[in-house]
Amino acid sequence: MIKRTLCFTNPAYLSLKDRQMVIRLPEVEKGDVPDVVKAEAVRTVPVEDIGVVVLDNRRITVTHGLLEALLENNCSVITCDGRSMPVGLMLPLCGNTLQGERFRDQLGASLPLKKQLWQQTVRMKIDNQAAVLARHAGAEAGCMRRWSADVRSGDPDNLEGRAAAYYWRNLFAGVPGLGGFTRDREGIPPNNLLNYGYAILRAVIARSLVSSGLLPTLGIHHHNRYNAYCLADDVMEPYRPYVDELVMGIVVELGGVVPADITRDLKMRLLGIPVIDVKVGGRRSPLMVAATQTTASLYKCFTGEARRIAYPEM
Repeated sequence: MIKRTLCFTNPAYLSLKDRQMVIRLPEVEKGDVPDVVKAEAVRTVPVEDIGVVVLDNRRITVTHGLLEALLENNCSVITCDGRSMPVGLMLPLCGNTLQGERFRDQLGASLPLKKQLWQQTVRMKIDNQAAVLARHAGAEAGCMRRWSADVRSGDPDNLEGRAAAYYWRNLFAGVPGLGGFTRDREGIPPNNLLNYGYAILRAVIARSLVSSGLLPTLGIHHHNRYNAYCLADDVMEPYRPYVDELVMGIVVELGGVVPADITRDLKMRLLGIPVIDVKVGGRRSPLMVAATQTTASLYKCFTGEARRIAYPEM
């Protein structure tokens, strides 16, 4: 079952009743309107149907009971800052009945195994980037394919970085006004769209890792001491090109003129990332479902049951 992604950009009262998220609007609750109108304005959503919640307004009130229910249901809760950019991610502490055993398997993974898994990750990321370039930018992708094939265990030659430099130099090159685009978190648009999309993707991947009983903090490559989601950052790499492809389509539609502040319509487009159609092992499924397949296969690699991570192929 595909879980729903809910984004709240206006003031709201969010509470829990009978395992339902209850949504009330402050302007209706406090307004001088008939009780029947207030009742009709109340909306409910089954908690079990929710996978991601985005809180994008400082006047949103959430009850502790609802937060508890969302986390028990393995839901990711994202909070945004005053610029509407995601700044926080809340996940459950326990998402799998065999979590202790799975933690031990993950912690016991050898360095050679982690290097091999990173090699697979980088190769698939570069291959997917090459597919995006070929399909949407009309750029030569042969060098990307060669770099992918040449990635060694642990990527000691940093072919991921070389491919990224070529990729970002060419992705938006044909879009008016975006020649010479530089990928930078604090850079000019469409960096803002990419940042927002990656934050949604990161929440989906982190949620899947928790459901598979893995520690999102302990990466196979990323190891920043201040990063609580190193493994999520590792696993999401081959999925990033799906976000890039979506942003590329938006940029083309806008004629290269991307607003500095992400509009409501653009947010709605980006919030569709969990249901993007992806292909894993020859079978198509929504990205959120595919992410669970990927993290489940990663755990099997830690136990020796599998040798390859089930990543999506573009």
